[in-house]
Amino acid sequence: MKLSQFKFRLPEELVALEPPFRAFENEDGTVEKVYRRDECRMMVVHRKSQTVDLFKKDADGHDTSDFIIFRDIVDYFDEGDVFIFNDTKVFPARLFGTKEKTDAKIEVFLLRELNEELRLWDVLVEPARKIRIGNKLFFDEDGPMVAEVIDNTTSRGRTLRFLYDCPHDEFKRELFALGSAPLPRYIVDHREATPDDMENFQTIYAKNEGAVTAPASGLHFSREILKRMEIRGINFAYITSHCGLGNFDSIEVEDLTKHKMSSEQISIGKTACDVVNTGKQEGHRVCAVGVSTARATETAVGTDGLLKEYEGWTNKFIFPPYDFGMANTMVANFYHPESTMLMTTAAFGGYDIVMEAYSLAVKHGYKFGCYGDAMLLLDD
Repeated sequence: MKLSQFKFRLPEELVALEPPFRAFENEDGTVEKVYRRDECRMMVVHRKSQTVDLFKKDADGHDTSDFIIFRDIVDYFDEGDVFIFNDTKVFPARLFGTKEKTDAKIEVFLLRELNEELRLWDVLVEPARKIRIGNKLFFDEDGPMVAEVIDNTTSRGRTLRFLYDCPHDEFKRELFALGSAPLPRYIVDHREATPDDMENFQTIYAKNEGAVTAPASGLHFSREILKRMEIRGINFAYITSHCGLGNFDSIEVEDLTKHKMSSEQISIGKTACDVVNTGKQEGHRVCAVGVSTARATETAVGTDGLLKEYEGWTNKFIFPPYDFGMANTMVANFYHPESTMLMTTAAFGGYDIVMEAYSLAVKHGYKFGCYGDAMLLLDD
C-alpha cells in the first residue's frame, strides 16, 4: 500500500492532551481534576461483518444515544478468553539541562542505558546543532548531575557519559528524579508534563522498566476493569515490549515496503505462552492489547499459530495486507494520520472498515493520541 492512503484531516482540537477526567471545584474556588482512564469512548469494529458500533444498544438491539465507553469492554468477552498485555514500564526520560559556558537550555531524551558501570546512555538532544563531542551538560544547578558528550550516533543522537560517582541504584534514582514523563511531542508542544503524567502515562500493570513511550492502548485499563474481567473468568498473559520512539518516526517513502522500523526489545516467557496457547487451542478469543503487543506476538508466533518463547528484538512493520497468525481481537487507540500504528490497525481490521471508522471518529469528535479514545476490533 501507499503512504498517501493513510492521510486524513485531523482537527487539532481532537488530539487529547490529557486523559478523561472529572473536574470538581473546591471551596476555595480552585478546580481539581480526577482522572478516569476507563471512561473514554470506545468504538467497536466488526471486521468480518464490516460494521462499526458507536452507541450502546437497547433491549431490542437498537442504537441508543449513549456512546459505548471503555468500561463496556468486559461485556464483549467470555470465560476462557485471553488478553495479552504489554507490561513494559515507562521511565521519566525527558530531562532539561544547560550547556557549559553558554548556559543554553538543552532537552535530553534518554533512550536506553548502554553501560551500567560507565554510566553510558544513548540519548536524543534538542537543539542538536549546539551539542558536540566533548561538551558538558549540567542538569541541576545545586546538584552534582553532569554528563559529557562522548559520541554522535545520529543527527540528533548522542552518547552521554554521566559523571556521577555513587552506587548505580542511587544514580538511577537521582537521574530519574530530574526527568519528567516522556509525553509525545504533540502533547508537550502544547503543555508541559506534570507530576500526574507519570501516573497517567503508565499502565496500572507496568512492571519491567525500559519504555520511552507508553503502550497507549493499555492506559485505558483500570483496576476495576481488570477485577471485573477476572471475575468473569478472562485470563491474562503478560509480555514485555519496550516501546520506543520509532512508532512516531515519520515515513518518508510512498511505498510502504521500503520503510524500515526501528527495533524494539521484547521478552515473551513460558507462562504467557501457556496461557495464550491454551486459550487459543480451546477456541477462545485472544485479544492483543495495543500495536506493540501485536507486533511482538506476530514476531514470536509459530507456523502452527501458537505463541513461542522469545528474547530479542523486533523491527516488524505491519501494514495491509497482512494475515495475523496470533490474536483474533485487538484493542487500539485512534492514531495520527500516516502513522505506523494506524497502518497496523488497518492491517488487523481491514483497510476499508478501519478508515471508515476513523472518518466516523472525526465526525463524532472522538479523541486521538495516547490519551485519546479506544477502538475494539472483533473477529465477527
